[in-house]
Amino acid sequence: MSDYRLKVFHTVATRLSFTKAAQELSISQPAVTKHIKELEQQFNTKLFERKGLNISLTESGALLYRYAEKIRNIYRDLEFEMSQTNAHLKGKLKIGASTTVAQYILPEMLAKFHARYPDIRIELLTENTEKVSSWLAHHQIDLGLIEGASRLPLFDYYPFKTDEIVLICKSSHPLAGSTIALADLYNLSFVMREEGSGTQEFIQNTLEAHSVSLQKLNICMRLGSSESIKNYLQHSSSLAFLSIHTVLQELRSNSLSIVDIRDFSIKRQFHCILSKGEQSPLIKLFLNFQLPSGEHLSSPKKSTRP
Repeated sequence: MSDYRLKVFHTVATRLSFTKAAQELSISQPAVTKHIKELEQQFNTKLFERKGLNISLTESGALLYRYAEKIRNIYRDLEFEMSQTNAHLKGKLKIGASTTVAQYILPEMLAKFHARYPDIRIELLTENTEKVSSWLAHHQIDLGLIEGASRLPLFDYYPFKTDEIVLICKSSHPLAGSTIALADLYNLSFVMREEGSGTQEFIQNTLEAHSVSLQKLNICMRLGSSESIKNYLQHSSSLAFLSIHTVLQELRSNSLSIVDIRDFSIKRQFHCILSKGEQSPLIKLFLNFQLPSGEHLSSPKKSTRP
């Protein structure tokens, strides 16, 4: 945004914290307060309600936030379009993607990108999240697209797609279309992904956060891909946790079915990972094309240790 005060306001309103906004913008907290006060004087209204250490948007603040979002997106699109005018739109990108992302998310995205930029060549390597992270750490790929939950401090993380992991069985299974309790999982048989799978890691972390031990579940088989698991389920009474993106076709054809778990869900974000530091114009072009509205290459999720 060209109006820095509006950028400061947008950051405070997003984080609902003057301290976090100051840290993100690399300015002092008094400077943040000064910019907000100037905006409040300009519009002759309060933008935030302060209750102890917590803040919330006033009605005027919520209105300004909606317009700040629109202005932010306009500037993002302007920068992107200008970069297309000035940049040399040729080159090669080497992308590593975890299995679910590569098979079910990327094909449509890459087709749209190629239609827009036919002279940019993309090489896609597919492995599990752990391996993709290793490739990026050793500079064997330009960027990674993963589904794992871990955060390594040497990478920046950008969310680019939402996902839900659901419990799946064959449509003729007695539990097909039913609702069970979390405790019922201990009485069932499961087929799971291999160790190192980002999906497997996320499932385990979420279950353990709800006091369900993966080690105590009856895991009868581990298979290396969602396709293998789906085919296995067709001939088995076992169940599996799979990304909703991997089973859309089977749900439509009624060959597989969802089993709901009462008061429980597994939702996540797929992420693009980049090595820390300044990125090439080609990587920026790809990321700004693929990131959802409201995200931008300059605003990664903070990295924390797993």
